[in-house]
Amino acid sequence: MSDNTALVNSVLDQLSASGHKKVVFCNDPDTGLKAIIAVHDTTLGPALGGTRMWNYVSEAEALEDVLRLSAAMTYKAAITGLNLGGGKAVIIGDSRKDKSESLMRSFGRFIKNMNGEFITAEELGTTTKDMEYIRMETEHVTGVPESIGGAGNPAPHTAKGVFLGIKACVKEVFGTDMLAGRSVVVQGIGNVGEHLVELLRAENVEVYISDINEERLQHVARTYKAKPISADKIFGIGADIYSPCALGATVNNSTIAKMKFAIIAGSANNQLADEQLHGQQLLDKGILFAPDYLINAGGLISCYSELTGFGKKRTVQLTENIYDATREVIRLSKKDNISTIKAANRIAEKRIIDIKKIKSSF
Repeated sequence: MSDNTALVNSVLDQLSASGHKKVVFCNDPDTGLKAIIAVHDTTLGPALGGTRMWNYVSEAEALEDVLRLSAAMTYKAAITGLNLGGGKAVIIGDSRKDKSESLMRSFGRFIKNMNGEFITAEELGTTTKDMEYIRMETEHVTGVPESIGGAGNPAPHTAKGVFLGIKACVKEVFGTDMLAGRSVVVQGIGNVGEHLVELLRAENVEVYISDINEERLQHVARTYKAKPISADKIFGIGADIYSPCALGATVNNSTIAKMKFAIIAGSANNQLADEQLHGQQLLDKGILFAPDYLINAGGLISCYSELTGFGKKRTVQLTENIYDATREVIRLSKKDNISTIKAANRIAEKRIIDIKKIKSSF
């Protein structure tokens, strides 16, 4: 068996195991584009998901990431009641050095060739300006600047959803959703993280912040009077809440053993290194976990509103539902003595199954 055949078989095995509908590999030597688009499920509607640009170690790592991220988008749309499927895209490269108009427009042409099955938006490593370049090649993109008719940056809506998820968890643990006097560690202060810090500080929350970008860390600390800490100090702080807002898998065997937090609620995707194992470990340890794909759905809601022509008022209304949806997940978790991630999955899967039944009856 050749190396290429083995690689193809490996990819197909991963698709079969994860239940994905389609994966598209994009390669354009002229612009240096190397990307992967994953469509997980389209039962509820076209697959919508952001495009992440990251300097992956290998194509295998990029594939694993895009498969996990796209599956989470299916559940995110389902649990928030949106008529969307789940998809995601990753571009392999350093967003600070490798990005260009020609690269983003080349990527846009690959999206165009999918005929509306996949719609993208900004994500880690991409911006509204990048979405504008993609829009030059295809209409299947959201989060474009307001100046050209889009909804603009979805990050403030994502941060608001996380903020509401935190309040819902605080209500459960402390008996009131008032945040004044609580303490939160925000790991990652990019676009979403900074907006979250602003919301928390406005409620007189003690906020600790950590980021790999030291210049940005000090800027956000000064702007919002937050307390900068190094990454190796995060799990030694006895704060009430841990809010991961950067990359995923920061909740794992090693970190759970060190945690003193009462709540984990952040914007990062796939925060649990192993959903089932670490979801159960958190339940056993008495740490309340707000499922990431639920409370970080504000950005998706903003993109959905742009697609459907809803105004900002409707976006705000749908985002505010995240509070009640989080409370519902917590209630199911307590009722059946299951992890919150398992409870959230049940709710999302039930909606998908119900809609499949409706479709099959016609």
